[in-house]
Amino acid sequence: GTGSSDASRLWIDLGITLAKVSVFIALMLVAGRRFVPRLLWRVARTGSRELFTLSVVAAAVSIAYAASALFDVSFALGAFFAGMVMRESDFSHRAAEESLPLREAFSVLFFVSVGMLFDPAILIEHPLQVLAVLLLIVVVTPLTAATVVLVFRYPLNTALLVLAGLAQIGEFSFILAGLGISLNLMPVEGQNLILAGAIISITFNQLIFSLVKPALNWIRSRSRLARKLERSVDPLAELPMSTDEKFLSGQVVLVGYGHVGQRIASSLTDKGIPFVIAEQNREVVEKLRRRGFAAVSGNAADPAVLIQAHIARASLVVITTPDAFDVRQMIDTARLLNPAIEAIVRSDNEEEATLLAQDTSARIFLGEEELARNISAHVLKRYGKSI
Repeated sequence: GTGSSDASRLWIDLGITLAKVSVFIALMLVAGRRFVPRLLWRVARTGSRELFTLSVVAAAVSIAYAASALFDVSFALGAFFAGMVMRESDFSHRAAEESLPLREAFSVLFFVSVGMLFDPAILIEHPLQVLAVLLLIVVVTPLTAATVVLVFRYPLNTALLVLAGLAQIGEFSFILAGLGISLNLMPVEGQNLILAGAIISITFNQLIFSLVKPALNWIRSRSRLARKLERSVDPLAELPMSTDEKFLSGQVVLVGYGHVGQRIASSLTDKGIPFVIAEQNREVVEKLRRRGFAAVSGNAADPAVLIQAHIARASLVVITTPDAFDVRQMIDTARLLNPAIEAIVRSDNEEEATLLAQDTSARIFLGEEELARNISAHVLKRYGKSI
């Protein structure tokens, strides 16, 4: 009787907890996404930067605290939903910018406090255990994740980037270790092992990232299977066989489908000018294809992506991504495959724009310059003048 009663109580407690979490999530998705953006809008209308920053912090902390106190939801989950609902505001970028100094200050305090918890003696007393934890973090977990990525037909370079990105554990592991200690589920030595593995893996993670490209080149040159996988695993990296001929010759290759790229694509569509979009975000490419656009997934700095966009027969390449390093490589690759192609580039930095214009002979459109020209034209038109 006691066993069945304990089991019933357990299921009741679990049901109550799930109900509380569900109510909290529903409130955040319905009420939170409406109330918080409106609140930020009203505060922004006051023109007070200090009040706006205070409101952002107060809203985030209040939601996180309410989640913990009223709904028995973890403070971390509450903070996550606070960020999610604030993202719905038109002022989300400004909110992130205003709270950045506070975030950096708290990050410094957090990592300093974590460092003070670490006992260096663990490296001497239990070196084999530290090595085992490090191998689990840097080798086993990343290899497992990379295998899953390949199984789901993502390209090889994506698998290697996932491998490098997961070859570390960050601050969330410290939180879990602290909870384990407080609930008597883990000894202090276990926390020290996790801290040692985290600190070492974070230290060497940048080096691992720097080895991704050489490793990819080495695998390509040594493994015929890897080259075959890379060509065929990702259906979004190639245009469908059913693509209309108008997208394969004389078309515009539009690199990037952000805010600028979307506006350009809209103008080209309105005028009936064929174009192919090269975009790194696979979800965006999937949505574009469902809408009937010709699009390929990948970084256009990789020659394979521009080849799939049929750059060799294109008339124009329009690069809307602001990364100057990748832009230079994209133009060089495009000119190598199509010497007669005209390159048009968007830039947000005057110095970079000048250097790009000198080195690549591309037509550069500087954001500030175009904005000033359009505003000037409107003002002059208002006074009956021409620019």
